[in-house]
Amino acid sequence: MSIEIVKKYFQKWNIENRIQEFPISSATVAEAALALHCEEKRIAKSMAFKVDGEAILVVTAGDAKVDNSKYKAQFHTKAVMIKPDEMSALIGHPAGGVCPFGIPDDIKVYLDESLKRFETVFPACGSRNSAIELTLSELEEYSGYCEWVNVCKGWA
Repeated sequence: MSIEIVKKYFQKWNIENRIQEFPISSATVAEAALALHCEEKRIAKSMAFKVDGEAILVVTAGDAKVDNSKYKAQFHTKAVMIKPDEMSALIGHPAGGVCPFGIPDDIKVYLDESLKRFETVFPACGSRNSAIELTLSELEEYSGYCEWVNVCKGWA
């Protein structure tokens, strides 16, 4: 189960006990906000794309939408999301639980500027009913991100 992978991954920082598991689904932004009793925009959604045949993750604020022209300017290709049925095989987590933790080392993680409005955000933890509250500096450290990008619209 991929939440167990995330728990093990977080052991190196001794934060695995900060993971919250819910009796209800947190697979969508709206469901996660309901489970966490927070605003949807504070949910850090991890979106999986293919760039040059390789999987990448872009972590965005819950209210942000990918802007195709910004995405293409950043990654020099059209935004092509990984299909939900391919998610576990390529990312290591199921759709609805995708996160930048405990993933294969070759997957690059990008953090979108839309997250910078918040002191803390809530990314998933590998299952469709989990999350963790992280500061932005913690998100940077634990995700192993490669850079901040500006590929979204609808949030500013």
